[in-house]
Amino acid sequence: MTDHARAYEPLTVERLGTLLAGADEARRWRLVAEFLEEYRWEQAATRGSLLAIEPQPVGDVRWDVFLAALAEHVSARDGRGAPAWVETRSLRRFWFPFNSRAARVDAIVHAPAAFRRRGVFVAVQELNVA
Repeated sequence: MTDHARAYEPLTVERLGTLLAGADEARRWRLVAEFLEEYRWEQAATRGSLLAIEPQPVGDVRWDVFLAALAEHVSARDGRGAPAWVETRSLRRFWFPFNSRAARVDAIVHAPAAFRRRGVFVAVQELNVA
């Protein structure tokens, strides 16, 4: 291994938060998609470690709450409890990241519970293709 090569390390939610800070919306969604793809490929036994460390604020409270909902959502999908840090994050006003009329209706109907209870309305299929 050369000095320039590094071993692969999957994206953690902590690192995702760091990358989201200062990124534009399009880049943020690409980073979320990258996180979800890497998470999917990790062994179930190691996935929890990708969520364990609380991300620092990204500069937009909506995205801070999104990260908590994301961590809870993928934990629940794996049949595991969410990391404790997610409990402190929720919005006072609803947020519809995809804000067309059709997307809003779809999100109200199909938002996963972890997102809905925090006030983030994003349909599960948006997460699958984020």
